[in-house]
Amino acid sequence: MSGTNAASGAAPCRFAHYFVICGIDTETGLEPDELLVREISVSSFRDFCSSFQSLSNFEQSPLKRTFKSKVLAHYPENVEWNPFDQDAVNMLCMPKGLSFRTQADSREPQFHSFLITREDGSRTYGFVHTFYEEVTSPQICSAMQTLYQMHQAENPSSATPSSSSSSSSSMDSLASSLDEADSPSSSSCRSAACGGYDASRDTLYVSKALCLITPMPFMHACRRFLSQVHRAVTASLPPPLPLESYVHNILYEVPLPPPGRSLKFHGVYEPIVCQRPGPGELPLADFPLGQTFPLLGVENLVQLFNCTLLEMQILLYSQDYQRLMTVAEGITTLLFPFQWQHVYVPILPASLLHFLDAPVPYLMGLQSKEGTDRSKLELPQEANLCFVDIDNHCIELPEDFPQFPNKPELIQELSEVLLRYGISPVGGSQQALRELEDDGRNGNLGGEQLAVLELLQGNATLERLQALAKRTGVRVEALRGVGGEGEAQGGRTAVDEEELRNAKLNVQLREVFASRFTMMFADYEAFVIQSAPDLESWLTNREQMHNFDKASFLSDQPEPYLPFLSHFIETQMFATFIDNKIMSQWEEKEPLLRVFDGRIDKARLYNVRAPSLRSSNYQRCTILKESAQAIEQRLLKIDHTAIHPHLLDMKIGQGKYEQGFFPKLQSDVLSVGPTNNKWSNRTATAQRRKDRHRQQTEHLTLDNDLKEKYMQEARSLGKNLRQPKLSDLSPAVIAQTNWKFVEGLLKECRMKTKRMLVEKMGREAVELGHGEANITGLEENTLIASLCDLLERIWSHGLQVKQVCADTHTRAYTHALNRNKHTLSNGPERRKSESSLGMPSLRESVIQDMRHIQSMGEIKTDVGRARAWIRLSLEKKLLSQHLKRLLSRQALTKKLYKRYAFLRCEEEKEQFLFHLLSLNTVDYFCFTSVFTTIMIPYRAVIIPIKKLSNAMTTSNPWVCVSGELGDSGVRQITKNVLEITFDCQNLGKLTTVQLGHDNSGLLAKWLVDCVMVRNEITGHTYKFPCGRWLGKGVDDGSLERVLIGELASPNADEDCGRGCRTPDMQHSPGQTRRASITSMGGQPTSAQIQEAIGEAVNSICKHFHKPEKERGSLTILLCGEVGLVGALELFFHNGFKSARLFQKTVFVWDFVEKAVAYMESADQMGDMQETAEPLGLTCVSLCHYVSAINSSPRNIGKDGKFQLLVCLGARDRLLIQWLPLLVECPVIQRMYEESALLRDRTTVNDLIAVLQTLHDFPITLEASLVKGIDL
Repeated sequence: MSGTNAASGAAPCRFAHYFVICGIDTETGLEPDELLVREISVSSFRDFCSSFQSLSNFEQSPLKRTFKSKVLAHYPENVEWNPFDQDAVNMLCMPKGLSFRTQADSREPQFHSFLITREDGSRTYGFVHTFYEEVTSPQICSAMQTLYQMHQAENPSSATPSSSSSSSSSMDSLASSLDEADSPSSSSCRSAACGGYDASRDTLYVSKALCLITPMPFMHACRRFLSQVHRAVTASLPPPLPLESYVHNILYEVPLPPPGRSLKFHGVYEPIVCQRPGPGELPLADFPLGQTFPLLGVENLVQLFNCTLLEMQILLYSQDYQRLMTVAEGITTLLFPFQWQHVYVPILPASLLHFLDAPVPYLMGLQSKEGTDRSKLELPQEANLCFVDIDNHCIELPEDFPQFPNKPELIQELSEVLLRYGISPVGGSQQALRELEDDGRNGNLGGEQLAVLELLQGNATLERLQALAKRTGVRVEALRGVGGEGEAQGGRTAVDEEELRNAKLNVQLREVFASRFTMMFADYEAFVIQSAPDLESWLTNREQMHNFDKASFLSDQPEPYLPFLSHFIETQMFATFIDNKIMSQWEEKEPLLRVFDGRIDKARLYNVRAPSLRSSNYQRCTILKESAQAIEQRLLKIDHTAIHPHLLDMKIGQGKYEQGFFPKLQSDVLSVGPTNNKWSNRTATAQRRKDRHRQQTEHLTLDNDLKEKYMQEARSLGKNLRQPKLSDLSPAVIAQTNWKFVEGLLKECRMKTKRMLVEKMGREAVELGHGEANITGLEENTLIASLCDLLERIWSHGLQVKQVCADTHTRAYTHALNRNKHTLSNGPERRKSESSLGMPSLRESVIQDMRHIQSMGEIKTDVGRARAWIRLSLEKKLLSQHLKRLLSRQALTKKLYKRYAFLRCEEEKEQFLFHLLSLNTVDYFCFTSVFTTIMIPYRAVIIPIKKLSNAMTTSNPWVCVSGELGDSGVRQITKNVLEITFDCQNLGKLTTVQLGHDNSGLLAKWLVDCVMVRNEITGHTYKFPCGRWLGKGVDDGSLERVLIGELASPNADEDCGRGCRTPDMQHSPGQTRRASITSMGGQPTSAQIQEAIGEAVNSICKHFHKPEKERGSLTILLCGEVGLVGALELFFHNGFKSARLFQKTVFVWDFVEKAVAYMESADQMGDMQETAEPLGLTCVSLCHYVSAINSSPRNIGKDGKFQLLVCLGARDRLLIQWLPLLVECPVIQRMYEESALLRDRTTVNDLIAVLQTLHDFPITLEASLVKGIDL
């Protein structure tokens, strides 16, 4: 839930909920932040953490140490709809605790913001102004003096300038590193003071924070208000009214602006304006994207946006807390209409670093220490981590993720928007001024930017500032209004103009992203499945329901979009978006959904294209100008003005003004607001109306608690892991959180494996003739990639980072297994027994599989190798077995993992392995189909029929193996060895084998039963049945045959899980089928033959109606056992006079040759001159094709030649033209019975009509079929 919508929907419309003051408690004195140190020391990141705090905290100068801050006061005491979380607010107001300074140090005030995400997803925003206040307590000064003297006595070398200046205090972290780098005077003073403190000569200052807690992110307004309050404290004259008047005014008398309206309220010195988008506009986002884009650059930010959409783990890294918040909020506001559903902590306090160990998607911000090397920051898992180094303008991306559609065009459009505002699209804003000058010379600037350039170029002082800006990276636009009062046209200040400019830039950048989603999901409603009759039944059965037709949606998308969309529609944010859409039929639409649907409806009015005509052409956003104008009109024309601050009924004498010190405010006047202003009455009335509506719905439908329970479970789907609680960091709470991680991982494993099985089995049911397919190869690959991600998170949960890095855990296990192989094995390693098939056994070994992966030069990283190993194990149906074997060494597991790790929870680990074992019931080719360029060893074995001397041959055999990705080329086999092992590039799923010999020697006739080919990495074994002779003067005289393969079934002694598998592929027709064809007793009936032809043609039609990447091998459908060639052979053999003449079998090819010979002789004698021209051309083509086949250098037999003629005729759409010629030829009367199907004109016409349907498809033939044919 977005924070804006949550707050505006439930809470009364007060602009601010709390005013908070944090600082040092003079009554308790100095307290080391023991919680911070203790939590860091026990965290899994002790190497990194000790570099910026840990125990070394006490070795630093007392001025640099961490001390506990406290909430000194907050007003009001509590708000019913937003209870005050004191620990969380204190931790986030001062994330690094109190900071001390002396008069020699820089004490510039700093601003940062934060947010607190509740368990229901709603957000509360905090805006903090931190400044330094002089310490007046003698006890504090005395304690600091004592600490310094003790430190000096224990560390005499610490008084040197180098040691004192080497460490940076917590306050520095609130600012960019540029602040310190560009203050040489403060640096010299600090060195002069040597980091020491002497109460007699030094003035001690301590940090104090003023904070506003608000329901909506009005960052600019809150920043200006807090800045004016601080200015009133430090000014030489007291403010016009007591500070209580201004605090009371913003807490109780300033309302939230109504949607689509602007509001002006008054600070201490100047009015402040804020605006709120209307119901049809993008929701409020006040954090400046104009700062986010220059920090990272457009290309990096689009990549970060992509990773966020795919719900990867995202870690932001910067010295500046405000930068962390700006980038985090900026990237989440670009997700419209989707919302981040997982852990979201833009500023992660040091005491919560253990949450980086969470095995879930997260978006967190980590404050870096100046000088800390990124390489020393060891994280528990980096396989799926997007690491964003904001200060250095770079990101580290995960491996192997799909790119956002039309990424180059999107970057181009965003760059043009930025350049219109004088901002460089390249990371680092120091180039903005240079490009601004270039645009000015080229006349490409509008009046606003041109005025800035003229101001800079016409002022000597500002020219020097310009040079400084280039060096420091400060944006030029920030210099507007320097000198004078900063008044702009219409009485507006330069600050007002800057805010207007930021607001216009924000909305235009966001509109570009929103436009992309509007185009990509314009027809999403057509694929939403709304099957539940009411909300209660839908919530109850949410996990079992399919709410979105993913396969149909993907089939409707442009091809370039599919890699990204297939991953994105599996995310939690998309699932929640669809859930909201379904619930909108019973409840009020979720605000973001309402805006998005409105935009789609509007787009349809201007775009009347059919939904099926999807285009991948990039369409630019067309509403940039009007969206900026709407913002400008609201800010220039104020709709509402809040009540002015006024005197309150206060006690006289309290809160007396003292320059430089924030006074103690009178709590009695700030605890309760007025009850007589018009907007509070309106709020109360609206609240009562909502309460009545809630009570009515409670009686009509589900109980709210029950509904919330269902919703949490329904939306989580294995990810119901709470936001980290900031208020309770006890060991019990941390243990409970880790246990929730374990439960969530197990549930996610169950859901993923169930989904994979259901989808895969659905496709197999289609292959068996039931239902429709509901999964594509693209979706299957997405599900497997998602499984890899889950296994990586399980494997790295609770990993000891200090001992072994996350992406080297597999190598550690491999090393341990190699050393302890004799203690791990429960007997000899299991082998695949293929002895019954004549294939030597294949070792099934974890280590052997890992060595295969390590030898793959195409994979460069450990993460890639781990994913490849998972895919290989899954394809071999050994994933569960391998993992069980890896985890069998409990001593090693204890050494590598912490106690709370998932892999050390025995019961959950067993269930996890059981869920993975269930995947053995289906066949995956997820390794073979992905790593298509690797070299793979293959083993081929020729198995003759051992009858008399048929097993022996004196000729030299050869074999050529073909697959979906290519062929091996001709491989010679040693005579009488009948086995060969060779390496070649991945052939994919094997389809055909060409087997032949050179007919040399005395025993040149060879009766072959089958050929077995095995992939030595995956273990897949293919059987290519033959059952025919190879040799001259025997069978059909063939010296080579093309055999169609099938995946060999596992043996009965293997586990039952591996015995369940997909249906076999069709294999090549053997001698058995020829016997049934030629023997009179087993001749098929006419109806059976016609049915076989219809089934064969229908299979080819289905093949072409599948997505191109899902079609598989067409060769099997043409030449397989029940393919088109076999069906036509049955047709031609019906009534064929195949009696032996002089002990010689007559083949169908003999009939074809005699018919062609007759046509050629008739043509020579002139009998065909009177034939119609098309028929004459058809005769020529048939004679040409038969001649080309006969003159081929290949030694294929007569059955092979007929097969080739049918395939070529189907490819070139000539079959239906050749059939009438053969029927009309007089030769048919001599070679066919009167009752033959080929002599029945009606049957032949029906056959031609059936074959006519193949003309709609582009039939292509494998190279193994047409090799050597010259047409």
